[in-house]
Amino acid sequence: MIIKNKTIVADEWTVLRLSDQDSPDTVTVPVGKIIVPLQVWLQRRDELQQRPEIGVWLATDERPETLREDVCKFSVIAVDFPRFSDGRGYSIAYNLRARLGFTGELRAMGDVLRDQLFYMQRVGFDAFAPRPDRSIEEALKGLNDFSDVYQTSFDQKQPLFRRVQRKGNPAAGLNNE
Repeated sequence: MIIKNKTIVADEWTVLRLSDQDSPDTVTVPVGKIIVPLQVWLQRRDELQQRPEIGVWLATDERPETLREDVCKFSVIAVDFPRFSDGRGYSIAYNLRARLGFTGELRAMGDVLRDQLFYMQRVGFDAFAPRPDRSIEEALKGLNDFSDVYQTSFDQKQPLFRRVQRKGNPAAGLNNE
């Protein structure tokens, strides 16, 4: 199960992870909806781009710009969070959405915790695969922890002070319109 568009749904995709014995150029990529590591995509691009149901996932030390020419080929791109304290995936997501124009499913996977989901959706994630040892129902609640935001991001282009109509404070003699 994953959270997608603020709903708990069955996960139709399988994530391919390489074992110590696997290499990107020789690993077997099963049929069906598969999300492959970036290195597998880069090594076997010509073969894999023929498949209609292929996604790619990036580690937090990989650059989303590597997919600049291919971003439109994927219906899903995932970012793996190896531990909750590694925030580089937020930048990857923002760059995929804002700079590279990715419009498909952007999934956060790995050490994804409830406390982070609200902030992850702000940078463009719309699907979340929380850790299996955590309650997915509880994680879902994290998407609505706050009713409004101050800062701009992918999901809100204007800061709060530009969105709020203010009235003057007569006691201070100000006329803010």
